[in-house]
Amino acid sequence: MPLEIERKFLLDGFTPPSSVAAEPIEQGYIAITADGTEVRLRSIAGAYVLGVKRGTGSLARTEVECPLTESEFDELWPSTAGARLVKTRYAVPLDATTAYVDVYAESLAGLHTVEVEFGSEEEAADFTPPTWFGREVTGVKRYKNRVLATEGPPPA
Repeated sequence: MPLEIERKFLLDGFTPPSSVAAEPIEQGYIAITADGTEVRLRSIAGAYVLGVKRGTGSLARTEVECPLTESEFDELWPSTAGARLVKTRYAVPLDATTAYVDVYAESLAGLHTVEVEFGSEEEAADFTPPTWFGREVTGVKRYKNRVLATEGPPPA
């Protein structure tokens, strides 16, 4: 099974480099279970994806994504009511990897996070965040997208 290994950090703010494209994302959750399974829909700059994540690990989880047509996405989207978020993603090159910066909108406006994905847990453990990264929130439930989509912004 495909494994997603990532670390997540807060940012105080973010000004995207002019060379980095903005990628608008609408994300909604069809199902979220107590065992850490989530079924999510995403519209990403004109592409549509159904994703399933499993596991409660803070660093590594199973993730499978399948492309959808626009009509399939439109048919499923109403089932995500009450569990949605909107953000813009920027893929910022780092030395040996990429930082994915998410700038949230609507009820989550003002929240900025950055995630870095790794090929192994060892790579994740060896990663030294750049100075522009803020506090690490890997594994902090309140900053998981499924919680942000259903509960709104974290307390200040």
